[in-house]
Amino acid sequence: MEKKIVYRAAGVSDVLKLSILYQQVYIQTYGVEGVSDEFANFISRQFSVSRIESAIKENPDSIIVAEYNGNLVGVAEIAFGKISPVGNITAPELSKLYILEWFCGNGIGQKLLQETEKTMALRGIPEVWLWVLSSNDRAINFYLRSGYQKIGNAPFKMEVNTYDNWVMMKALDSV
Repeated sequence: MEKKIVYRAAGVSDVLKLSILYQQVYIQTYGVEGVSDEFANFISRQFSVSRIESAIKENPDSIIVAEYNGNLVGVAEIAFGKISPVGNITAPELSKLYILEWFCGNGIGQKLLQETEKTMALRGIPEVWLWVLSSNDRAINFYLRSGYQKIGNAPFKMEVNTYDNWVMMKALDSV
């Protein structure tokens, strides 16, 4: 059975579902040693309903969702005007591209990536950057196949622990 996925801008009515989706994918991807206090603190702040609601209200096209049968299965989030930790470049950051594990391998990530890049290109934005955990081979390979290039490494510090990340960039085609 082929899955019919709808792609659209997130609305305020999506914030609770987005919070849960973000948490689920983050823990599944990065919780390789379980959920520590540091991890729980980060997740509760980063994926809070109030933070997500503020992001949608400030930039209504900054969060794009993938929906299946009315349920959220993937999300991409753009943080506009961010400074890259490598190269001192100010450009949008693709801050999240999360797909529920059960829906991976169906082209949803690629379509969400295309939708975010189209959103930025329509605004006349020439490039986008992101960072990805250096041990996340699946994501790194996805971004490399999608035309992103590694421009360096940068540490991400939570509270106590620091995690090595690749910083990647892509020049966007104008629309």
